Amino acid sequence: MSDLPRKAVTRTAKLAALPLGFAGRTALGLGKRIGGRPAELIATELQQRTAEQLFATLGQLKGGAMKLGQALSVFESALPEQIAGPYRAALTKLQEAAPPMPVKTVHAALAERLGEDWRDLFEEFDDRPAAAASIGQVHRAVWHDGRKVAVKVQYPGAGEALLSDLTQLGRFARLLGPLVPGMDIKPLISELRDRVSEELDYVLEARAQSAHAQEFAGDPDVVVPAVVHQSDQVLVTEWMEGVPLSEVIAEGTQEQRDRAGQLLARFLFSGAARTGLLHADPHPGNFRLLTGDDPDGPPEKWRLGVLDFGTVDRLPQGLPPEIGTALRLTLDGRAEAVHELLREEGFVKPEIELDPGAVLDYLLPIIEPAQAAEFTFTRGWMRAQATRIADPRSPAYQLARQLNLPPAYLLIHRVTMSTIGVLCQLGATVRLREEMEAWVPGFAAADGGAAEEESRETPA
Repeated sequence: MSDLPRKAVTRTAKLAALPLGFAGRTALGLGKRIGGRPAELIATELQQRTAEQLFATLGQLKGGAMKLGQALSVFESALPEQIAGPYRAALTKLQEAAPPMPVKTVHAALAERLGEDWRDLFEEFDDRPAAAASIGQVHRAVWHDGRKVAVKVQYPGAGEALLSDLTQLGRFARLLGPLVPGMDIKPLISELRDRVSEELDYVLEARAQSAHAQEFAGDPDVVVPAVVHQSDQVLVTEWMEGVPLSEVIAEGTQEQRDRAGQLLARFLFSGAARTGLLHADPHPGNFRLLTGDDPDGPPEKWRLGVLDFGTVDRLPQGLPPEIGTALRLTLDGRAEAVHELLREEGFVKPEIELDPGAVLDYLLPIIEPAQAAEFTFTRGWMRAQATRIADPRSPAYQLARQLNLPPAYLLIHRVTMSTIGVLCQLGATVRLREEMEAWVPGFAAADGGAAEEESRETPA
């Protein structure tokens, strides 16, 4: 396979070809319609070709291009079903693998970062990558003390590639908008770009992973591999076997989906509370289900394995209590109090006048999963929310355009929405309110609040 394309002119040319391809296919589709072919069939063909070109390019380039593809992959649940299929197939390819680096490049990177005698650190080292992602790839190995380890090697030139890609992608973010209805992709690209230096720093990643590994050591629900060794661009951690979450999404039983979803929700909220860090890359490729000594045993015994701590949000006090308070006030129907809190926190700018009742009507459908004792996340529910917010004729669309997302909440919002996207891919029934009451400051009302106690299920 080819090495990571590092020259800016090469990467820019490949990315610049994407909008031209989109435009060309649109013109071709118009010609076919004039020729009498059914519009629905043509639209499906165009979507499939667009998906293939877009995600083949993102995967080939790795870097920031693939990082964006992975970030988008968790939102495929929001796509209309008639076009979701081609995207789903192309997106999920980015969740587990990408074209690998040549062996000689891997060896050169290890020699540079670990020393010319790097092989002495290992009893065994597998040159074939076990996984490849946006800025690095992982190899199986056996450490000199006999421990099975994962060796993550950063692609040479990854920093330059990340910045180049995200700058270029930002220039035509508007054309990517139809990929995820209701989502503004430009702020997502800007936020990914702002995190470049952190993503590349394996020293910071090792600290974040070690903090999680220590906190969750012996935990009955969550497993984080311990850090064995790190340098600037090489990170060695304990190896973790497990069933990729993507496999549960693709073919898991309902019982398995529910267990995976519950564990994912538990980690989302408990991780920040217990470590002061929010794992900020929740796409399925970063999670494993550990089945223990009995792979065919009951899913309630499964544990969630968590990988990749390259991007975290530092929240020393856990999630801001204002989030839990706003959610509780919304569930209790206290429109004026919700509006006042949102204005105080900067979600409503001083010059904007909004009807508190309209704000409540906008928020309630979004936080429906927190209303009942159990909630079934479905693609249908996700699509309904996306459609409601993306339709210019909808009051929700008009109100959303007047709300502001303060920078301090940007990453929290993305992580939460990404996790919800994965829960919808799973189709999991989750006791979300239970997790929020346990871990989100300000959410648990002293009297239990006005939330309904019965289980609720959304349409598929």
